[in-house]
Formats: sequence, structure tokens, C-alpha cells
Amino acid sequence: MQSKLVKSPLNYIGGKYKLLKQITPLFPNNIDTMVDLFCGGCNVGINVNAKKIIAIDKLDVLINIMNIFKKLNSHDIISIIEANINKFNLSNTSKYGYDYYNVNSSDGLAKVNKKNFLKLRNYINHITNKDSVEYYILLYTLIIFSFNNQIRFNSKGKFNVPVGKRDFNKKIRNNLLNFIERLHSINIEFICDDFRHYDYNRLDKNDFVYADPPYLITCATYNEQNSWTETDEIDLLNLLDFLNDRGIKFALSNVLESKGKSNDILKKWSKKYNVNYLNYSYKNSNYQIKNKNSKSVEVLITNY
Repeated sequence: MQSKLVKSPLNYIGGKYKLLKQITPLFPNNIDTMVDLFCGGCNVGINVNAKKIIAIDKLDVLINIMNIFKKLNSHDIISIIEANINKFNLSNTSKYGYDYYNVNSSDGLAKVNKKNFLKLRNYINHITNKDSVEYYILLYTLIIFSFNNQIRFNSKGKFNVPVGKRDFNKKIRNNLLNFIERLHSINIEFICDDFRHYDYNRLDKNDFVYADPPYLITCATYNEQNSWTETDEIDLLNLLDFLNDRGIKFALSNVLESKGKSNDILKKWSKKYNVNYLNYSYKNSNYQIKNKNSKSVEVLITNY
């Protein structure tokens, strides 16, 4: 684990930032290449010590934003974000504070920004040329002002997250600066692809694969529209068996139980490996026996 933890500027559903202090000590030492499957906001990959990191996700928007963060310096990115904020007349509490908008921090800025936020969202949803740096930084600006800074698109590919309570405040700005600084200091490559398509034959025993897939038995937004099925689950588990047969270390984040549901496929498969129980409340301690029947049983399954 890196000495200073860096939080992703993308609040991707299922992000593992709050679990880093539990899961990264369970990772191998002296990793040559780490493959971060389903990288999402990259909270895990960017905080792991490895000679090289391959971050893979099939959401092209996510990977394109990451590559822009990697390509441009933080000053240029922030300048473009602030220009977008001015152009669409959104709030800027980092510059003016909350009193300027006649609101307080606890109530938030949703009422202040809703009208212009919807204008920005509508504008972005009608852009046809999505190959430019400007488009993705504009999209990231929209994400900043969205509910919980989330990324979600409907079945027609339209961004549909409602307005949020926050803006480009000092905390979010610092998260972005620290993330970009870390990106520029490590050897990391972002790839947009399905997890089944990566060439795992290039890996050897000094490499490590971390998988944080959509959870089969949960109802998070990333698993809407039947985007993760039992077939996907079995394909991933077979892939991890393949890695194990080749002597390549892996770790899998998942839940065995959640809100009365049980992932029996995963439970049966996990008996071959080591199951590390994590504290779902994200405190730095392990599950106790009495907690096994609580809402969710979150685990890290390893083959070492």
C-alpha cells in the first residue's frame, strides 16, 4: 500500500476507498504487474505498490476520463473545470463560500444549481462528438455537481443522475489534485475492455490480479439492466481458477450474503481458497462470528 492513501475523484458505486486499510495488507508483497479488473474509480489500483498497474474497466467513459487525468496536468484540468462552471453559471463555494448563495453546508446547493445543472446535463446528452478532451472534462464537471458525484447512464446512453448538494469545493478539488499527482508518479495503463479479453498469458508468478466485479446479489446502480449475470459470475470464477493453476496470485472482493440473499455459486467456489471476512461498516477490524448473519457479509477471497 502507498504510504499516503489517495481517494478517487470519481465516487464510483462499490468503490473500495474505505476498505483499503483492510484489504491492501492482505495483498502480496513485491508485485511486478498488478491487474486491477473492474477498476471503477481506481481507488485500489492507484494505492497499491507495484512496478506496473493495468487498470481495466468496460465503461469507456470512465477509462477516457482516467486517460485525460493521466495525460493533462492538474492546472489545465482545473482551469477547464472552472471555465465550465462559469459558463453554465454553477455555484463555486470554494471561491465565494456558502453565504454568497444564501444556503448553509448542511442544506447544500441542490436548489441553487438545479436549473443550470439540468441545462448542462441536457447539453451534454445532446453532444454527438464524444472524442474530445473538452467533452470528458465537461462530463466530469457534470459529475462533480451530480448526486453523490455518481456516474450513471440510462438504457439510451443518457446521463441521468440528478443534481447533488455539493460543488467543486476544496475537498473535491484536493482529491482531484492528489489523484492526478499520483497518476503522474506511477506506471499505470488504463484499458477499456471486458475482463474476458485481457491476455492473462503474459502474466507470471510475480504478478497479481485483483477483481472487484459487480456483486451478483446486490442491487447497486452498476448492476442495473441485468449487466452482471450468473454467466458473468461463472466466467470470472473460471478465470480465477485458471490464474490459480498457473501460479498467479489473485484476490477477489465480493459479498457472500446481502440483505437476505445468498450467493451460493460463490460460496461453493470459495471453499477452494482463503476467505477473509471484512467489516462491512468499514471499521478496521474483522467480522466477529455474531456478525455473520448481519445485512451483508463482505469478503476478500485469495488463493495465497
